[in-house]
Amino acid sequence: MRRRNTPAKSTILTLLKDAGTALSQDMIEDKVKGEMDRVTIYRVLNSFCEDGITHRILADNGKYYFALCLNCGEEKHNHNHDHFHFRCTKCEKVECLDEEVTLTLPQGYVKQTISSWVTGYCNNCS
Repeated sequence: MRRRNTPAKSTILTLLKDAGTALSQDMIEDKVKGEMDRVTIYRVLNSFCEDGITHRILADNGKYYFALCLNCGEEKHNHNHDHFHFRCTKCEKVECLDEEVTLTLPQGYVKQTISSWVTGYCNNCS
């Protein structure tokens, strides 16, 4: 089912593209300054995840961040999350790092996803 494009979707997609980094719902809300309410932002972000436009990242601080899917494959929901994420503790910038995480599990265990975080200062804040 194709969803219709709305001004809210266009605005949020542009924000994510221009940011070049993952954004939390709060960060998006700050940028739109009353242009749309929290519920609309939440619904748009969830529809982007369902449609394979973004992927949701649960950070070590308990917040969800949303990143555009750039190399997630042609089929929706074919996301590669087995990489480190970096969160700057000063500016709160969250980035997907290219380094893939590998892990050897005991026999009988089956991996679904790996979520790994590195926190510190980004290149702008260090």
